[in-house]
Amino acid sequence: MKFAIALYSAAHAPSSRRALLFAQAVLASGHEIVRLFFYQDGVHSASANVVAPQDEQDISAQWRAFVTQHQLDAVVCIAAALRRGVLNEDEAQRYERPAANLPAPWELSGLGQLHDAVQSADRLICFGGP
Repeated sequence: MKFAIALYSAAHAPSSRRALLFAQAVLASGHEIVRLFFYQDGVHSASANVVAPQDEQDISAQWRAFVTQHQLDAVVCIAAALRRGVLNEDEAQRYERPAANLPAPWELSGLGQLHDAVQSADRLICFGGP
């Protein structure tokens, strides 16, 4: 089965950890992840500047390691990211900001990527939200 997974909540939210555990279980069960889409506060999970307290798990780092290890398509919504100060090198230069905080393996793109993922997947699973 092919899954598209959308994450709407920040890295410190319980739903972010649940989403990561679900994504790990999907791959461990032999299924496929078509795309991970980080939207609204979910874009914070991709930020290189998220620092977890010493007594908490670093879910942001775990997402980065998971995406890298499995070479997944991980898209961060560009509109939500810009609004929340999550920028790659190109956007930092474009908006004349002093630094970028969205490193590889993340890709900035629009909501069309979520739509495309839904068309390619058997199931869209969403975590978090308003």
